[in-house]
Amino acid sequence: MSQLREKYKKEVVPKLRELRGYKNIMEVPRLEKVVFNIGAGEAIQNAKALEAAEGDLATITGQHPVTTRAKKSISAFKLRVGMPIGLKVTLRGKRMYDFLDRLINAVLPRIREFQGVPRNSFDGRGNYTFGIKEQIIFPEIEYDKVDKVRGLEVTIVTTAKTDEEGKQLLELLGMPFSRDEGG
Repeated sequence: MSQLREKYKKEVVPKLRELRGYKNIMEVPRLEKVVFNIGAGEAIQNAKALEAAEGDLATITGQHPVTTRAKKSISAFKLRVGMPIGLKVTLRGKRMYDFLDRLINAVLPRIREFQGVPRNSFDGRGNYTFGIKEQIIFPEIEYDKVDKVRGLEVTIVTTAKTDEEGKQLLELLGMPFSRDEGG
């Protein structure tokens, strides 16, 4: 069992039950999944861009990404329905806990002048999304083999009903939120 999952069961659940007054252990919010998303709009002109992004995402997550396709045609971007425009990966269970443990303890502290992740990126239902500007902060990515610096979006989906519950859950798990409200 990963350290983060162990921490959740032994420290976070009792603390949340105490703070929020949950009667039943099943009421306590938990992590459901982590979704990664890379929008590769340049794939319209350059087919190799999607392959490179796919390799990076597979290296970071340890799982093969799924190609996302355009739902609408947009003539200004030379985009047609069904064209590949991005990649996504969903992690659950052990892989999710292992990845979050790595993210919180190894990856985020590597960001230069890191002030914490923004506090206000909750969606109203307790799920948290934040962006990472460059994939090279992950130790698995070899800097010399990167063709282009790409950003990615990470969404942490929880069973929390409100943003406040979700924020409390992630804080207790060790997510380094920024001090100020603005992010």
